[in-house]
Amino acid sequence: MDLADLTKREWVELIEGFAADEAAVPDLGAWPFAAARRLRDERYGREVFLRGLVEFTSYCAQDCLYCGLRRSNGRAVRYRLGKDEIAACCEAGAALGFRSFVLQGGEDAFYTDDVLCGIVEAVKAKAPDCAVTLSVGERSAESYRRLRAAGAERYLLRHETADAAHYAQLHPERQTLESRKRCLYDLKAAGFHVGAGFMVGSPGQTAETLAEDMLFLREFQPEMVGIGPFMPHGETPFGGKKAGTVQQTLVMVALTRLLLPNALLPATTALASVHPEGRIWGLEAGANIVMPNISPADVRAAYRIYDGKRTFGSEAAEGLASLRRELEGHGYEVSLTRGDWRE
Repeated sequence: MDLADLTKREWVELIEGFAADEAAVPDLGAWPFAAARRLRDERYGREVFLRGLVEFTSYCAQDCLYCGLRRSNGRAVRYRLGKDEIAACCEAGAALGFRSFVLQGGEDAFYTDDVLCGIVEAVKAKAPDCAVTLSVGERSAESYRRLRAAGAERYLLRHETADAAHYAQLHPERQTLESRKRCLYDLKAAGFHVGAGFMVGSPGQTAETLAEDMLFLREFQPEMVGIGPFMPHGETPFGGKKAGTVQQTLVMVALTRLLLPNALLPATTALASVHPEGRIWGLEAGANIVMPNISPADVRAAYRIYDGKRTFGSEAAEGLASLRRELEGHGYEVSLTRGDWRE
């Protein structure tokens, strides 16, 4: 099946065909999982690329209804890491073999363009052969150009949902899908490899909204796509909502691999948080990235975007040996290269 030519109605029918299947253990030998694995193996082999994740600020100016870091959450624990602390995290990661780092935080005005450029340059000075990914939200086109010139090569900015009405259900009025898409296209224009993505099972989501996500991915052609289950946070308006399911998330990961054969797809922390086998299942659905947390141990619990987020063990740098054993036990090869996108 060539997913590149599907209409919205055909996407809806395809997605609805999996909606009733909520087995506790997914049948990973079935289509689309097996097809996604074969395609991933053709393009990337059995390599799993590791990204060292530094969550450097829990302050955020935005007020997304699903996120524990939203500015209206008065109970969130706030912290900021300085340039030297961030660079030290990456230096320690480089000593472990990491050659790719993701610097992620809320939309925090403290980190001006000058400050962020200085951070990128400091990380590059400590690990000159590494790749730097930023994930710091919506900024101006000029900001993106400056960050790219400072040495950052990749940028993660999930679109969250490509349906404008659904986007409005997840965000306050001043945050719009139009603005989010503008930023994504500005990032491409600035020369970044760009990561988009969405939550699965978020409140108000339907097969129609998921179909819009797939049509947008086809149009935008991101180099990376982050897909994880919606996970509620008790101090947000969606705190009482049901979490997204592993099965539906894996389906969307696999369909994304089939739609975008060359994409870099993470087996997200959210998948690993919702089920002990979630990370491996994500790889078996076509993913090829894992992002161990290399943030200072004393701040990891404060970066709580949803309840139950895993930040230690095999989700962290100190669990690298355990992670390697787990992945190799399932036939994967841990790659500590930059893990660049392949055309």
